[in-house]
Amino acid sequence: MGTYLDEVPEAVQGHIRSITKTSGLPDTDESIEKIAHAWLEKKRLFEERLEEHEMSEVDEYSADETRGAVLFTYSGSLITVGPGDEGTRSIGYTSIGLRQDVPDQAATTDTNLSEDIAVDGSAQFTNGPIKKSSPVYSIAISPEDLSSDETEELVTNVTQILVEDFVEVNKTIVTT
Repeated sequence: MGTYLDEVPEAVQGHIRSITKTSGLPDTDESIEKIAHAWLEKKRLFEERLEEHEMSEVDEYSADETRGAVLFTYSGSLITVGPGDEGTRSIGYTSIGLRQDVPDQAATTDTNLSEDIAVDGSAQFTNGPIKKSSPVYSIAISPEDLSSDETEELVTNVTQILVEDFVEVNKTIVTT
């Protein structure tokens, strides 16, 4: 099709096409290319920010894991998973801002993971406003040597930085 979509991992390409249909942009190859370009930029920023904050990328995240995590989904959304050392977790969801079929944001402080999370699988939660995510492209976990409060602060701050980054990326889609 186009230059950018070809650079997106094959497993994610179909998701990019479906996002275009619900984005409010014209359902054209040009719009697909814009969203693919934005997704690639968000992926780059995600990887850059997790390295800056000494978070590690993993393929699986156990429902019993005590460290917090930030998830980057196929759709380019972010999910913050708070530390799980007290029986419940905080979960924050932020959409890519272009989709009209999901909430922009949702959060709860009283949920847990229904099952382990693996790259290419969905994150599922026991309760709260989000029950199941899009497939997860990347999982970044916090360092082991942080307290629960430090972990919560880290994953929240990294997510906030990424949300600001992603908003700037989204501006390039609607203005170009």
